[in-house]
Amino acid sequence: MADIPSLETLRTQIERIDEDILDALQRRMALADDVARAKLVTAWPFRDPQREDLLLRKLRGRAAERGLDPHEVERLYRVILDMSVARQQALVTRLDTTPLRVGYLGVEGSYSHLAARQRYGHRPGGVLLTGFDTARQAVGALKQGEQDVLLLPIENTTAGSMNETYDVLAAGDAVITGEVVSQVDHRLLGVKGAKVEDLREVLSHPQALAQCEDFLHTHVPWARAVPGPDTAIAAQMVADRNDPAMAAIASESAAGRFGLVVLASNLQPAGADFTRFVEVARQPTPLAPEVPCKTSLLVVLEHRPGTLGQVLQRLTQRGVNLSKLESRPIPGAPWKYRFYLDVEGHAASAAVTAALEDLRPLTSSLRVLGTYPRAEPVDG
Repeated sequence: MADIPSLETLRTQIERIDEDILDALQRRMALADDVARAKLVTAWPFRDPQREDLLLRKLRGRAAERGLDPHEVERLYRVILDMSVARQQALVTRLDTTPLRVGYLGVEGSYSHLAARQRYGHRPGGVLLTGFDTARQAVGALKQGEQDVLLLPIENTTAGSMNETYDVLAAGDAVITGEVVSQVDHRLLGVKGAKVEDLREVLSHPQALAQCEDFLHTHVPWARAVPGPDTAIAAQMVADRNDPAMAAIASESAAGRFGLVVLASNLQPAGADFTRFVEVARQPTPLAPEVPCKTSLLVVLEHRPGTLGQVLQRLTQRGVNLSKLESRPIPGAPWKYRFYLDVEGHAASAAVTAALEDLRPLTSSLRVLGTYPRAEPVDG
């Protein structure tokens, strides 16, 4: 029998390898601290399940190449990822200033994520971003104290209003504390080698599909539009399936995020396309008197003819400019509606206060959803 090292020698070699593994793990955890600081400065979420799934998929392949059990390696790395995230979150508690916890809809590369980075990136003290699948889930986290503010899309210049946001505001668990208007610049994304003429399915959020309806009808009328929960998730699905007959409508950031290529640009009608987001929190934020602001209202009108017309007339008489009017059905009350109104001015100003008093006799319910700084007008 060939010479076999003694058991003690083998155990010593294994212990040395274990020391190497621990040293590597220590270096990885040290990098996690730097990653946490970078995420806080640039407003990236601490945890992104989609990104982790991509990493684990690569690790399973590399493990198989080395003759290792890919499932066991995945189980090991899930523990390491949990350690890394816990390390990043622990860093937050050691900072001199506490970062703002901001919830948004979707995943990295979504338009909500890009708007959140635009608004909160490079904030002193840092920002901790968390993505949610739905506005209802996000408001639930806010209500439980797990988030400080949320940034929710509420309307788009092409596709109109986001009804879910209006509906969660009606629940009364949050108030509007700000708004931001962000430009939407869609791209048609596919895998490397894909061609527009070969596409059979185009995936995206229903709003994005509506915004690009003319392009799809003109350039790929044979392709089926497939709605999904988010533009970036659609891009991820295209990358995962690696099918040249599939494409996604999403941001250029999502293309880089998921390794896709841009098949077409300028998907929207002539003129810029913008989405308005509202920042919501549990409590209102004080405003300086000189800040140009907007007030959002939720009203349920008395059910008699001409009531809505009287509301508009009384706002006009008080010199209060109405910038938005939206109606939504009242759950459990067929053919009855509540109205969302945006007016210019502070709820405590003389003109708006007087207007609200004028409106009360016309309503069965009137609630101020928030007074907040008005976003700078954007020219299309």
